[in-house]
Amino acid sequence: MKHPITYLLAVLATVAFFSGTAIADTYEGRAKCSSCHKSQAKAWKDTAHAKAMESLKPGTRKEAKVKAKLDPEKDYTQDKDCVGCHVDGFGKKGGYTIETAKKPLAAVGCESCHGPGKNYRGDHRKAGQAFESKGTTTQRKVVADKGQDFHFEEACAACHLNYEGSPWKGAKAPYTPFTPAVDPKYTFNFDKMVKDVKAMHEHYKLDGTFVGEPKFKYHDEFQASAKEKTGDKKDKGKE
Repeated sequence: MKHPITYLLAVLATVAFFSGTAIADTYEGRAKCSSCHKSQAKAWKDTAHAKAMESLKPGTRKEAKVKAKLDPEKDYTQDKDCVGCHVDGFGKKGGYTIETAKKPLAAVGCESCHGPGKNYRGDHRKAGQAFESKGTTTQRKVVADKGQDFHFEEACAACHLNYEGSPWKGAKAPYTPFTPAVDPKYTFNFDKMVKDVKAMHEHYKLDGTFVGEPKFKYHDEFQASAKEKTGDKKDKGKE
């Protein structure tokens, strides 16, 4: 072979391409997460995030929409500039689309915070089974490397702080019309809001399947006051 180095680089590029394709982030919808995390899913259903798409429907939140100079009678569930912050994975692989709207992706669900689950969900389940049967723990890095987000502050900022003049450096159009200038209640403080169970969900005792870094900065605080799961064995050992 006249050009072994060129050939080697081509092979490596091909492997990298297909490897990248294989681990591309893919959204599945909260039904997959809820099959194990039943307690969290039940608590989430009563939160503001669970009702995110409802707020885009005509006639809802009239006063807030008028204040933000929006038409309260317009159906914003079809508006691509609005939908992205009210669903999971809009414009991303496997995520919500206006054309083929999927209910398990409508609303701000599990994957909006914890990351698209297709690539790490299998490892998550296996880790839980290993812990239940043998007490074997798994490093969080295993699922973090496959897309599970243990911090998600940026994911929240991408919607709540995405307005002109925002302190968040990632702000870009289309901007949210619900800004602190419209109403002080839209001032977003991640450290405060992530602890609001009315926006997120209740926290439940975890058995310790996963250990090590990365670990959410309030993990220990949340676990110290977490509720006991509601007798759901399939929820055991998950995080």
